[in-house]
Amino acid sequence: MSAALRALLAHGIDYAGLFPPTAWTMSQAVEAYAGYRAGPQAWALGRFVTPVARLPEFLEARSAFPSAAWPLAVLPGPAIESDYAAVEAFDAVHGAFAQVTAFEARAQTVEEITRVAAAFGARRALFIELPVVHDPSALIAAVGAAGASAKIRTGGVTPEAIPSAAQVARFLAVCAAAGVACKATAGLHHPVRGEYALTYATDAPRGTLFGFTNVLAAAIAARAGTPEAELVALLEERDPRAWQWSDDGLRWRDHHWTTAAITAARTGFIGAFGSCSFLEPFDDLSQIGWH
Repeated sequence: MSAALRALLAHGIDYAGLFPPTAWTMSQAVEAYAGYRAGPQAWALGRFVTPVARLPEFLEARSAFPSAAWPLAVLPGPAIESDYAAVEAFDAVHGAFAQVTAFEARAQTVEEITRVAAAFGARRALFIELPVVHDPSALIAAVGAAGASAKIRTGGVTPEAIPSAAQVARFLAVCAAAGVACKATAGLHHPVRGEYALTYATDAPRGTLFGFTNVLAAAIAARAGTPEAELVALLEERDPRAWQWSDDGLRWRDHHWTTAAITAARTGFIGAFGSCSFLEPFDDLSQIGWH
């Protein structure tokens, strides 16, 4: 694997095996994550994602795998203030076992963003998932003012849940212009955009999903000031041959980003992406000859 692709994915996959379409049990997801931490792709593994309400269940399953503390991203429920208190209590007792390093919440309005940020404080990373059907500029500005990061949902188990390339491009461009870090989640199991089954059922609906390379590269391009129209084209790229990887960087058609620029963007702008599958991205990378 080239240094540029490795830089793009370093600790970049937050593992969400509890969520659809995988929807594994806690025991299955914890066992899988433990295996990934010990496996050859551990360098690409990020946080384990779980709802706050399932932390006791997580502890029970996690006890079978003694090791260094696991990093967690937790999703609160409607009672965000009490969920914050539950996380504080969890960390106080179990910090050597698992550490909550990020909260991931949803907000539809500026007022909700303010409430979420006030509840969770600044001790941990806070990602606030925003709607992107309409211009999210005001919401992203509020996220930035609160010292948080923005999150976009890029897929789902029905075609209607998938945003357009223009909506994703606008989100990334606005975040970059506002200096607000971000992450993406859902539907990002494959490296390159294409039509895929949306679940693992034999009769699953199909839809056009974004590749995780498309989204991460578009974020890097947005940070470099690339116009939205070109971000849309990058997000819609379906040909693996259009991408050229090397130790020095990534070239996509007429654009080039150095490995140093990729690392800087991953560190300071596009922190990670959530995926309910960790192995599928690497299987696909092998199939197209990138890994």
